[in-house]
Amino acid sequence: MADATTPETAPPSMRPLTYMAMALPLVEAAGEAPAETRPEEEEEDGEQLEDAPFVVKIVLPHEDKTFELPVCFVSPLEQIHEIRQSIIEHPIAVQYSCFHLEHSGQRINDFIQVSDVEGLAHGSELRVVEDPYTEKEARIHFIRIRELIGAAGDRTDTVQGILSGASVFDDVVADAAEQVEAEVQAYDFEAAVNPSILLPKETPPAPKTVKLITLSSWNPPPAPLRQKGHLLYLTITTNEGEQFQVTSHVGGFYVNNSSNNKFDPSPKQDKKAGVISAHSLYTLLEKLSPSFAQSFVDFQQFANRRDPLATFQIGNTVPSAPWLVPSTSSPLVAHIADPTRSQETFLLGGAENTDSLRDWNEEFQSARELPKDTIQDRVFRERLIAKLHADYNDAAARGAVLVARGEVAPLNPTEGRDAQIFVYNNVFFSFGADGVGTFTSEGGDEAAKVATGKDVFGVKLVNQLDIDGLYTPGTVVVDYLGKRIVGQSIVPGIFKQPEPGENQIHYGAVDGKDVVAADQAFAPGFEKLAGFLRVKKHAVWDKENKRHDLEASVEMKGLLGTDGRKYVLDLYRITPLDIQWMEEASPEGAEYPHRMTVLRPELVESLGKQKAREYVNAELRKRAALKEEETKEETKEETKEETKEETKEETKEETKEETKEESKEESKETKEESKEETKEEKKEEEEEEKTDRIDMSGFTFALNPDVFSGQVPQTDEEKEEMAKDEQDVREACKYLTETVIPGLLRDLKESDISFPMDGRSLSALLHRRGINMRYLGKLAQESDSTRLECFRAVCVREMISRSFKHIAAKYLKSLPLSLTSACLAHLYNCLLGFGLNPKPQAEIDEAYRALFSDADLAFEKVTPESLREEVQHEVARRFRYTLAEDWYSETRPLQLLRETALKLGLQLQASKFHFTQAEADAAAATAPAPALAQINGQASAESTGSKKKKGKKARDASPSSIVSTAVPHTFSPDDFVNVVPIIKDSCPRSALAEEALEAGRLSIYQNQRKIGEDLLLESLSLHEQIYGLVHPEVAQMYHTLSQMYFNLDQKDAAVELARKAVIVSERTLGLDSAETVLNYLNLSLFLHQRGDSKIALVYAQHALDVWKMIYGPDHPDTITTINNYAVMLQSIRAYHESRRWFEESLRVCEKVFGRQSINSATLLFQLAQALALDQDAKAAVDRMRESYNIFKAVLGAEDKNTKEAEHWLEQLTHNAVSIAKQAKDLAAKRARAGYKFASSGATVGSVTGAGAQLPDRAAAPASKDARNIDELMKYIEGSDKKGKGGSGGKKRPGRANPKRRGGAAGTA
Repeated sequence: MADATTPETAPPSMRPLTYMAMALPLVEAAGEAPAETRPEEEEEDGEQLEDAPFVVKIVLPHEDKTFELPVCFVSPLEQIHEIRQSIIEHPIAVQYSCFHLEHSGQRINDFIQVSDVEGLAHGSELRVVEDPYTEKEARIHFIRIRELIGAAGDRTDTVQGILSGASVFDDVVADAAEQVEAEVQAYDFEAAVNPSILLPKETPPAPKTVKLITLSSWNPPPAPLRQKGHLLYLTITTNEGEQFQVTSHVGGFYVNNSSNNKFDPSPKQDKKAGVISAHSLYTLLEKLSPSFAQSFVDFQQFANRRDPLATFQIGNTVPSAPWLVPSTSSPLVAHIADPTRSQETFLLGGAENTDSLRDWNEEFQSARELPKDTIQDRVFRERLIAKLHADYNDAAARGAVLVARGEVAPLNPTEGRDAQIFVYNNVFFSFGADGVGTFTSEGGDEAAKVATGKDVFGVKLVNQLDIDGLYTPGTVVVDYLGKRIVGQSIVPGIFKQPEPGENQIHYGAVDGKDVVAADQAFAPGFEKLAGFLRVKKHAVWDKENKRHDLEASVEMKGLLGTDGRKYVLDLYRITPLDIQWMEEASPEGAEYPHRMTVLRPELVESLGKQKAREYVNAELRKRAALKEEETKEETKEETKEETKEETKEETKEETKEETKEESKEESKETKEESKEETKEEKKEEEEEEKTDRIDMSGFTFALNPDVFSGQVPQTDEEKEEMAKDEQDVREACKYLTETVIPGLLRDLKESDISFPMDGRSLSALLHRRGINMRYLGKLAQESDSTRLECFRAVCVREMISRSFKHIAAKYLKSLPLSLTSACLAHLYNCLLGFGLNPKPQAEIDEAYRALFSDADLAFEKVTPESLREEVQHEVARRFRYTLAEDWYSETRPLQLLRETALKLGLQLQASKFHFTQAEADAAAATAPAPALAQINGQASAESTGSKKKKGKKARDASPSSIVSTAVPHTFSPDDFVNVVPIIKDSCPRSALAEEALEAGRLSIYQNQRKIGEDLLLESLSLHEQIYGLVHPEVAQMYHTLSQMYFNLDQKDAAVELARKAVIVSERTLGLDSAETVLNYLNLSLFLHQRGDSKIALVYAQHALDVWKMIYGPDHPDTITTINNYAVMLQSIRAYHESRRWFEESLRVCEKVFGRQSINSATLLFQLAQALALDQDAKAAVDRMRESYNIFKAVLGAEDKNTKEAEHWLEQLTHNAVSIAKQAKDLAAKRARAGYKFASSGATVGSVTGAGAQLPDRAAAPASKDARNIDELMKYIEGSDKKGKGGSGGKKRPGRANPKRRGGAAGTA
């Protein structure tokens, strides 16, 4: 909890200006004084002096004394309400929430800037003055105090899911602390990963501060008492067991005379203390419960054991919902009795629920209209927009879930289900299906579903461009239980019926494409938008063949709202169709499901840059040709001038004496003339530079998005123009298939970029390149080399999981919520559980079957064979790829389970899922019987709870609502405990924060380090202020900044930022996301470079375990990570374990790159050194010889790598010979000693047996050989300290290593 922190551990968000709190530690880490301690710099910059933060003192009210906050930095540019919020969040001022601030006895308005407060300067006092409560303020105060003291209990959230926003970082830190003191344990590379690594560890319950604090059953106050200022009635039970009835009134809180049976809210007179009252409920609790103060301190200490970032409430983004959650019997998900839980709707929204009703559209558009002249204006505007989008996304997702469950009444109940529309919480909902036949010719429901996804992406793009005068409605797409629901803010006038002869749409297609509107008032805004999107102004024709010139696609519509704003709608066709894909022949009987195959905007932008480069190169060639002609002419003129100069030189000698005196007089004049000439030359150079700059005004590149979509040009000129536009689009399609896709595969093959780990990282990689996911089949087909085997596997798994998602959605779409778990369990048993039970049966509660008699239970008929056929058919028609005959047995089940669960939003009960009979038998053999009984005992105290589970020996038990059959299944309905909605939003990124980041990068690149660091800190500050501390964009910023600080050799700052990146990415992107793995690896590397190698090993091992969960073993990028792990082991002198990790790295490298590759040679080189350190001299020589032979064959005998390997081979060979010789001599000595003193029973075999073990420990006695080993050890460790990857000398094998993504960081 953010509030349960001490001043020493108070996180940056508890201080008023985030960037000040963040900047100071980092600047100090660089060995520089903080900005505010350098007055000479402030004097140089007057503006900086005006905006510089200063210190104010906050004086808090108290009964017998006043005390001050230690330090409070404020900026003249921030608003008073920000200071107020900082006071509320400060640990010393936890009890205050209803107050105002005064300065010099004058009340300060909360919404003015600090600079507008007269006389407020450094050292001024701001006095906190308590305000009377209103009902809303009383409700807010009550909620806040419950949260603060840990009395809020658990919540059941329909949108965010179970354990949303969880982090396991603290558990990994605890493991690291234990392992630092312990010996390094051998790692089992063959062992399967336990899914429990994705679950937070169980912790003891938090100390209780009160037994119960809730609303009383006497609420709400009757009218006569409301007139007297009564607001709420509360019931409090202290830890001592005493119950108090409390009245909340305008002046605060007091104990009243009521009981559970008698209503008397008048103040209660205590014999000793009189009336017990306080302005704050927190202070009242201190008075009522003697143990409250100490228990609150204990609770704070308990809460502070976790990292503050791991406990902050996530407000500006949807927290990540883990796909694996603990068993329902786990304390982590225990459901605790809390009477106030059901009252939270009233507490948050009021009796009429009016507090939560908002005019979303007006808020969005008003925020966009805010000024953006100054930096502070832009910060405030972007922060408000980010918060608005987050609130809207949450409200829309909650409404969409209710719509999907059938709990919201439609506005048009007589229409078909897909055509029904809904309004809930001022959000307009509709289904992503073709309910009214709009997309009949494009593919029906499939086309409509794709169009909604493209539309929300288009809205996000327009929001990012932020064009003045163009407005978009708030848009969210939610996928939930097979249904796609679109939530939009209500545009004023959208439901208004147009007058006869008028069109509701003012720009674009009105009724299908029969009527086209082209109101010129919309043209300027659409022209700007078209310029950014590279859309060509083009002609379209209506049903009467009348021509209309539009700036955008005819599908994109302009609507003039009744509020006078110009709205742009239906942004699903901002780019042209991929005609090449549509014209390619689909497999027989597997036609592509729709015609909404548009190109990605990233591809169009990439092609635009390519065309611009071609234009520049053409211009340069033209200029080069012109210069050649000019030089030819100049040479001709020079020959003529040379003849003239020869004649002039003859005359000069005659006139030398005459001109001596004149030259002295004229010298002054010539100096002045030369100055003027130099000025003229400079001007000429500047003009030449200007002429050297290529004029891009002649370059245009734009595509017509309406080609190949039924437009019929009328005249020959129009037909010619249309043919040209069609050719441009064909070129774009050709660029995708012949340039972009081969380029991606080439980069992967040459290890220039990281391989994707899972479907999410794969789609991000493809979308960055402008490649649509429908090309997965083509990518898989062309990934035919062993180096691309990993990429092909990820592509195939993604095609299977996406196809299964569509199949599952088909069955789930019409099912009631109560039957979805049975459906999912059966589908997953058919997909993944056929090895345990080849003929699974659906487990449906007969009571539900009778209750939902009209439900479509078609999923019951699905068999493993029929499901495979469906998957194969979906893959063939959606990706034009033919799966191998035995694809279902080749796929990795746990990884496919994870992929499909994430796509469907499933949350499964964690268990060791048994996919084959062998796994089930092995688990049954190893699992002790009492453990199962104990689990059942936790689930239910009744003996019947265990009887129900006897049929499922091999599974962790859970409370069952359905009596399962005797036949074992991999999945049961109880395993599917929740479904969370998958949300696609239209929230733009902060342009201001990204500008500061790019400026900082550029400054550092230009060696302006000081300016660059300041800009990076400013960018971090802006990210945190605009997005909040827990947001995916902030996680990315922490990651980027940590790498930059590491490169700037500020290791402490890099470690701190990497730690934050790990926690925030876990909570917002997922405990097992690719970004989280990368952040753990970065943190591990930075710690190792700082000298904390043992701690670094724990983080690296956790990252590798999660990596196995995501992809499975042998991912190509793990070569570098395993290699780095081995180097870390060497640094702590764990030589034998280090050798094992080098061997594992070599094994994966051989599998990916082959034994005879340079990568393998490099790893053999490092392995040879590791073997030498592990006293295995013979194996070291063999590996080094193999490395030398590969280098010699591939690079040649003269290459420096070959020569270095040869040098090491000589040294190791000499060393091995010396060790063998000494071992032989020592064996001979022992043999002689044995014959002299031993009994007759001694044998030579025993002596030679002893001698055979000697080479492992014979190196130490010989001084020469021992010195060589020590030199080798120092050599390797020394190169490690320099960050060269663990091998020695000038070679720096990291360069030849499998290309280390992120350079020396090895972050792959």
